[in-house]
Amino acid sequence: MQRISRRTRVIEAADALTLPIGALIAEGRPAILRGIAAHVPLVEAGRHGAAAAIAWLKQFDGGQPVTAYIGDPAIAGRFGYTEDGTALNFARERGSLTAYLDQLLASLHDPAAPAIYIGSTDIDQYLPGLRAEAALPFGDPELLEHPPLVSIWIGNRTTAAAHYDMSNNIAVTLVGRRRFTLFPPDQVANLYPGPLDPTPAGQVVSMVDFAAPDLDRYPGFADALAAAEIAEMEPGDALIYPALWWHQVEALDPFNAMINYWWNTVPRFMDTPQNTLLHGLLSLRDRPAHEKAGWQALFDYYVFGDATRAGAHLPVAARGALAPLDATAARRLRATLLQRLNR
Repeated sequence: MQRISRRTRVIEAADALTLPIGALIAEGRPAILRGIAAHVPLVEAGRHGAAAAIAWLKQFDGGQPVTAYIGDPAIAGRFGYTEDGTALNFARERGSLTAYLDQLLASLHDPAAPAIYIGSTDIDQYLPGLRAEAALPFGDPELLEHPPLVSIWIGNRTTAAAHYDMSNNIAVTLVGRRRFTLFPPDQVANLYPGPLDPTPAGQVVSMVDFAAPDLDRYPGFADALAAAEIAEMEPGDALIYPALWWHQVEALDPFNAMINYWWNTVPRFMDTPQNTLLHGLLSLRDRPAHEKAGWQALFDYYVFGDATRAGAHLPVAARGALAPLDATAARRLRATLLQRLNR
């Protein structure tokens, strides 16, 4: 991959504790919180080697089968699509967390071992008790008001191809080093997203192999690299970045573990914009250009402008769906939409 000179800014742990999480996200770019998770016991266990880290993790195995992604050595640890984009280049399977940990330990130094990636595994369901042991030192009002989904990621040397998440993220490196390559949302076209179906884990990923980019096939990727930044993560570091930033994640050591926190600062009754995107493909994408321009103006007015603008000139009693949303109004609007979709 072409060298990226822009490095993600670093905030030392002592300073990070004084900065509200919401303020960091509102700045609109990633930041490394250096050493903020150095106190976590798993980080200490990892300093004594993979075997110690794996033994420490095993005590939290809740006994429920976890999902693992298994890739042939030929994929060199990069999970994504096959060359023709019609299928995924790995297999999903279910099994014992302890058994997968044993397999990772047994194959630590085997260059022909399969790539193993236990991704986005809810720690409360599958590793009960781990959340308390890995808690970050934040009593931030934003995270208290919008409790995050906390997941663990475990594997050997693997690469999660560039993708975006619909939530804000704090990614905490606990065992092994990681490298994040990050791109702002406006680089979507230059990252050449794959098909909407299938996807590795619900989100499209870039078709570009960052290790050997084919710039004849994906010429815009050169512009994406110019806008990219690199975050080099050591155990105990956390990376915070806003929703919709694209990121490729490389686990660089024979055994790696990371915990992440996903959250959105919107009420739970709000629908996911991903559904809106799919409906836009159904209803808008293939209309004539002049119609799309008109609809774009309407969306700017009703959706992307100030939330109060479209209803501001109407009497309060007449605003209906243009009034601020609450749980009741959201249910009513959803019912109207479902009724129209089912005609």
